[in-house]
Amino acid sequence: MAASEASARRTVDYAPRAAFVPFHRRTERWAIIVAHRRAGKTVACVMDELTGALSTAKQDGRYAYIAPYREQAKTAAWNYVQRFATPIVRDPANDIRQSDLSVRLPNKAEMRLFGADNPNALRGGYWDGVIMDEYADMRPSLWGEVIRPALSDRQGWAVFIGTPRGTNAFKHVWDEAQDDPRWFKMMLKASESGIISPEELADARKDMTEAQYEQEYECSFTAAILGAIYAKELAAAEPRIVSLPYDSQYLVNTAWDIGIGDAMAVWFWQQVGHEIRVIDYYEANGEQVPYYLGILRGKGYAYDTCYLPHDGNNRQLTGLTVAEVMREAGFGVQVLPRGGLEEGINATRMLFSRMWFDKQKCAAGLEALRHYQWGYNDRMDELKAAPVHNWASHGADAMRALAQATSMAKRSESTMNLPSLDALWKKNGWGK
Repeated sequence: MAASEASARRTVDYAPRAAFVPFHRRTERWAIIVAHRRAGKTVACVMDELTGALSTAKQDGRYAYIAPYREQAKTAAWNYVQRFATPIVRDPANDIRQSDLSVRLPNKAEMRLFGADNPNALRGGYWDGVIMDEYADMRPSLWGEVIRPALSDRQGWAVFIGTPRGTNAFKHVWDEAQDDPRWFKMMLKASESGIISPEELADARKDMTEAQYEQEYECSFTAAILGAIYAKELAAAEPRIVSLPYDSQYLVNTAWDIGIGDAMAVWFWQQVGHEIRVIDYYEANGEQVPYYLGILRGKGYAYDTCYLPHDGNNRQLTGLTVAEVMREAGFGVQVLPRGGLEEGINATRMLFSRMWFDKQKCAAGLEALRHYQWGYNDRMDELKAAPVHNWASHGADAMRALAQATSMAKRSESTMNLPSLDALWKKNGWGK
């Protein structure tokens, strides 16, 4: 531990729990902590990152704490950041900025809080250190596509922390780290950490199912994604997730989920006979409609119709609706009528047997569909009637629009007797 780091911890009156002392003393570049609820992992990691930033010899150090949502990051960590940073910074009024959830330290290093639901806010720069809290609830591609590349030129480090959420990306990171000397790894089970009293654990066990208790307190990864809506359909579709090239003989339709201040998601498909060939997917956050139209043009597809959900007719601050902006740009647009959630999910399930997906270009969208799940009522120990609204919702909502669009679209006679995709796939070796 650097002298300035130890001094900073004393200044903020930080006394690490015994379970986290090995973590603070680690020398590995990468770390993963699987910890039971109320173990204190967020406090330990915030303090570790803040004091690490304070002691860095790098010029203009940049450090990030990332939670699944920005508001979640603020709720979980901002109070700790403020409390720990106040005795350290020179001018708390100006150096601790709630407007962007950041702290500027005396050595010009900066620590900032982010939400993983807006990956664009994390792109385009470098990071010297990153904490990813509750990684199991984040989009798995965030690490490989956004965070890891941003750590390269400065040889930055990263820490993954969380409580298990079934066999997902967090479990994959844990498995990969086991035999890799580059990783510090630690699992804190409530029965072993000594942080929560045996009496409290016994009381909690009475109020929870065995599976819940094992996951939340004993760090079990064995549970599946609870309430996954399209699990059965995606498993059956696995042989149809292949290399699927764009065929210029057929026009491309798009189905949208609109979110001007939120994520916007777009599926691209060609209908050939009875088959729905889903050739592409795109999603971004915080961009205006012209940005997405530029993306569509840049893909080089010939388009037929852009299918928008019912809010495509809502007027924006510009005074125009999304549909009007797209029509002015030369795109064919149809706004779908408002449909029921359950009806849309059932229509999507029925459509899966007709769908083929490009494995690479649709990877992010398929990832969203796999993680689209019903909410869970802990008190009643039952699934809710509404899906969880998280990063996976946007791709799933756009897919419901696709299902609705295909039920309305007219198939031209020229596409009725075309060879099946299965035959073309085998002939051209698209899946190899």
